[in-house]
Parts: sequence; C-alpha cells; structure tokens
Amino acid sequence: MVIIPAARGGFVINFIFVMQSISMEVQTNGHFDDTAVAFSYKSDHDLRKANFIFTVVNHPFISGLATSAVRAAIGLHLPVKGLIKKTVFEHFCGGETIHQSEETIQKLAGFHVGTILDYSVEGAKTEEGFNTTAQEILNTVDKGATNRNVPFCVFKVTGMADMGLLEKAGTEEGLTMEELAAFDRVKKRVDRICSKACESNVPVLVDAEHSWIQDTIDSLTYEMMRRYNKKAIIFNTFQMYRADMLDNLQEAYRQATEDGYYLGVKLVRGAYMEKERKRAEKLGYPDPINPGKAATDKMFNNGLSFCIDKPRISLVCGSHNEYSNQYLTELMRKHGSNPNDARVWFAQLLGMSDNISFNLAKSGYNVAKYVPYGPVGAVMPYLLRRANENTSVAGQSSRELALIRKELRRRRSSRSI
Repeated sequence: MVIIPAARGGFVINFIFVMQSISMEVQTNGHFDDTAVAFSYKSDHDLRKANFIFTVVNHPFISGLATSAVRAAIGLHLPVKGLIKKTVFEHFCGGETIHQSEETIQKLAGFHVGTILDYSVEGAKTEEGFNTTAQEILNTVDKGATNRNVPFCVFKVTGMADMGLLEKAGTEEGLTMEELAAFDRVKKRVDRICSKACESNVPVLVDAEHSWIQDTIDSLTYEMMRRYNKKAIIFNTFQMYRADMLDNLQEAYRQATEDGYYLGVKLVRGAYMEKERKRAEKLGYPDPINPGKAATDKMFNNGLSFCIDKPRISLVCGSHNEYSNQYLTELMRKHGSNPNDARVWFAQLLGMSDNISFNLAKSGYNVAKYVPYGPVGAVMPYLLRRANENTSVAGQSSRELALIRKELRRRRSSRSI
C-alpha cells in the first residue's frame, strides 16, 4: 500500500491506492523493467557503446577524469572530436543538423516515440549569434509543421539573449536606452518563434533556467500565452526542486483562468541545484531549493495531480523518475483519460530512461524524446553537463547501467537457446 500526496484545487490531500490492483498494460515498478521493449531500437553495437558510456559515468572519479581530459583536449585543439562523435555524441544526440537527425526521428517513430528537436548549442554572446539561434529554432518549427513525428519544439531564452540583461530586466533597476533596445530585440525573437508555432500548430516548450532570471523568462512566456494560447501552444517549464514552484504553478493557472487562455505546463525536477545553492550562500539570501529529494518528489507529484485535474492545462511530464511516470498514468486512469489523451505527454532525454519511454509508448501513451543536435564542438558544453548530472544524481547512472547489462545478458541467452 502506498500513500501518495496529491494536490487538487490548490489544497493538498491524500489518497491511497493499492499498487498491485492497478489495471494497466504498462509494466512499472516493478515496472519499467522490460528491457526487450526498452532497448528494441538499439543494435547490439549501440547497446555495447551505451554500456561503456554508463560504466564510465557510473564512477565519479573516472567520469571526472574523463570530462577534465576532454575539456583540456578541446582547449588544446587536439583531434578528439571524431572520438567524441562516435561515443557520447551519437548516444545522446541526433546529429549535427536537423537533416542529420532525421534517422533518429524515424527510428524513434517506428516505436511510436516522438522527437523534440533541441538545438543544444550554448553560449551565444552577440546579436548575430542570438539571431542565428532564433533562426535555428524557427527551422525546428518548420520541421514540426511538416513531420507529425516532431510533436514539440523547444528553446532556451538564454540562447537568444544576454544573461546579464535578463537578470537586470527582472530587477527594479532601470534599463539603459541601449539595454531597452536589446531587450526589445529579445522579445521580438521570442515572439517570432511563438507566432510561427501558433500558425504552424506546433507547440513550443520554453525551458526553465536559473532562478535569478526566471521571473523575466516567465513574464515573456506568459505574455506569449496571452497572445497565442487559444489552445495550449506555448508551454512554460516549472522546476519543482524550487520551494516556491507549486505556488507558482497554481498562480500561473489562476492567472490563465482570469485572462482566458490555456496553460501549457512542462514539469521537471530541475537542473541547476548546485549553482542555485552556491549563489544563495555567496549572496546571503535564502536557499531557493527544497531541503531534500523527498520534498522535491512530493512537490513534483503534487504538481502532476494539480495539472491533471484542470482541463485547461496541457501537461508534459519531463521526468526520469519511474514512480512519477507511474503515478501520472494512474492519475489519468482515475480521471477517465485515455492513454493517448492529447493534453498529456511524457518526455525523457535521448539515451536515457529508455525503459520508461518505450514501455509507455508500447502501452499507447504519448511519449517524446528530447533529441539534442548541433555541431559536435558546439554541443560539448551540453554533453559535459549531462555527464556531470548523471554522475551527481544518486542511482541514475547505476539504474541505466543495470538495465543495459540485463538486456545484453538477455540477448546473449536468447541466442544460445
């Protein structure tokens, strides 16, 4: 018996259900453990490569040495990009361009899994760089408009704006005339993407970022929602490891209801915890992060319950947590929603949590993979961050590795019979 906290109408309630009695096709904990389904799209070669990558990632010391060596090699302009491309890049990325990502799109589609094209080039510093990024995002919208296997597009506002400008825009300190002009260009880039997404009927996910610029990002996103969300086209991202985020979600829904637009919600646990805590300690303000994983898990699941109960909210559950994905399927069942309910999607990163993605997809749920793409060298900051995140998240890489090795054993055993 499991007691699960849930939120309805802004009030936290508890309900009890018996896991053994869940009438679902999907195997969940125990389980998302059907590795034949999970890795059905991977060849033996791909699986052995994944085994090598997660073996490295699963050892923090070795992983730290490897990432440091890669950074040093790139800094010294050593010829390592070919090796990187054949290993971690091919595992976690679709290709260097949208065209090169087509093979991944089609491979995933063969198992009823969609693709969220994620242009993962970071660190643009100039207006030219910001405009280049904006154009690439527009290209992903074009791709989604002509390919039903690309159900969403995504962007980070910092790909098209200076982070210092976004931070200052969220304070009471006034912007200079030059800064006002720069911020107006940021808004025009965002609007151009959202307008085209609306015209093309391709929903777009606005990624969450650091707390000290998130208010500015929220303001831009909700302005776009008021303009375009006659249905859920623009989605904001809520990082549920922040202590204030459930309140923020509920307030966003209240405001959407008051202003008459639909709310697009992507729920994630979050990606900037260490930076957030270090900055809070350095500058002497309260830590914005929940006190522990249990609090974040509870808040995330309460957020799922809050969203599923509101017909004017469309939801993307961006989670690698087996229990949260299981919990959402049960919430859908209790609300009488079909697995393929158009307002509910499950999303995981390419190369991770395939046991969740492919088992859900096989059972008829709407599932999409984030598929990063971009030139190998330019995507390296993304790949290094993913390596660090996998190493630091307790149990994540160990779970991946155990499932990969289980499938390798299963394949060897099936051939010997």
